[in-house]
Amino acid sequence: MSDGSHGDRDRTFAVAERATQLMRDYGSSATPRAYSVWYAYVSGSHPLMSDAIKRLTAQNGCLCDGDIDALYDTYIDGRRLSIAAEKMSASVLAEIESITEMLDLSLGSTAQYGESLKAFSHDLAGAMLNRARIREIIASLVTTTREVSANNRTLEARMRESRSEIETLRETLEATRIESLTDPLTGLSNRKHFEEMLAATVDAAAARGVTSSLIVLDIDFFKRFNDLYGHLTGDQVLRLVGIVMREHVQPGATLSRFGGEEFGILLPDTDRAAAQVIAERVRTSVMGRELVKRSTGESLGKVTVSLGIAAYRRGDTPVSLLERADLCMFAAKRRGRNRCVDDSVPLDELSHVA
Repeated sequence: MSDGSHGDRDRTFAVAERATQLMRDYGSSATPRAYSVWYAYVSGSHPLMSDAIKRLTAQNGCLCDGDIDALYDTYIDGRRLSIAAEKMSASVLAEIESITEMLDLSLGSTAQYGESLKAFSHDLAGAMLNRARIREIIASLVTTTREVSANNRTLEARMRESRSEIETLRETLEATRIESLTDPLTGLSNRKHFEEMLAATVDAAAARGVTSSLIVLDIDFFKRFNDLYGHLTGDQVLRLVGIVMREHVQPGATLSRFGGEEFGILLPDTDRAAAQVIAERVRTSVMGRELVKRSTGESLGKVTVSLGIAAYRRGDTPVSLLERADLCMFAAKRRGRNRCVDDSVPLDELSHVA
């Protein structure tokens, strides 16, 4: 076993021991969920959850089982959003069923009214009608018409109410869908959405014969920075990069955070030269921002990023395009970081490990 493997193994055991200690100090029970939450906290894999744990322990001095369940469901268990979507879908179906019942009643009432009109017409066509009988038929017709009119007003009001309820449900479903595709820390697309849009962009480029480009961006020395200043400051760096990307990338692009400190910029209908210009703008803008620790106002210096740029080639798949952009980004790292490298250089040069 290599030294690197030993180091990784030792680190995982150290994280496990620390997680167990924290679970003993702050937890009410040692459940698998509690261990998962505390292990993720120590490893720093869920920064938003770490913030929530710090708030809860500062307020209450511990994490009860209810807190553990809420943290696990919110930040670790991906079923939360699907459950919410299922609940909204059930509500929509229930509302549709209610409307269907109202329509059935209305149709039944209308059919009954039609039969009544038919009977009145038959009576009026008959012989030997006196004035009293005519008044009786007209009075029955007026009464029946009023009943149908009242039913129609009730149905109209119910339809307006249902329309409002369905619109509210639609908005909730859309918010849930967007949440499922969004990185909660930066507000950019998450990996799931990135992969969907990457596949769609490659398919469109192949079908239309257009050039599209992909930029992969990685924050330089992020782990060292995170370890030195803490996860909250690390989160500030990630948000900063997301803000810069929004400032310098045109509408129509897909901006994603699809790894810890790795970001993607998907540029449909954009050639390599235009992608290089965008990448360079992002790089220089990130480098030009001075990071300040919010709690103390202390200057933490500057952050830099390394970027890889790949343009679509005939026969590319989403995997091959992403791999080539990754190779360019790693080449930028090897060449000193804080730079952009594109795939115009030979592949064997990109693959070279210094």
